[in-house]
Amino acid sequence: MPDQSSEIDLVAVIKQDYQQFPKDQTYSIYAEDVYFEDPLNKFQGIGRYQKMIGFLGRFFGNIDLELHNITQDKNIIKTEWTLKMTSPLPWKPLLVIPGWSELEINQNNLIVAHRDYWNIAPIKVLLQNFRLSK
Repeated sequence: MPDQSSEIDLVAVIKQDYQQFPKDQTYSIYAEDVYFEDPLNKFQGIGRYQKMIGFLGRFFGNIDLELHNITQDKNIIKTEWTLKMTSPLPWKPLLVIPGWSELEINQNNLIVAHRDYWNIAPIKVLLQNFRLSK
């Protein structure tokens, strides 16, 4: 019997997950020991990945992960996106992070590495908290 994960259309699942991010993510498309890296984090394991997504959902407000493009070339899926969210500070500044992700797929059609790259320096994201106007 073939592995059920090999029958899943990962691109379609990822598109759906982006639309509802950070709620109801499909964690079954990730390997148990998935590696994650972005400009602020680096870790391994699906449990840590779930906790990070959960933290974003609890800490920030009005999260919108806009998918601009998604492509797959063999074992790499690349997404281009803009993440917008409201900071929890009293004046509720809007944080905008444009970037892209590279998702590495194994032979079982599971994501084994998720690397996020930002088109903006992390310090510039931090400084968005202190803009006087939205």
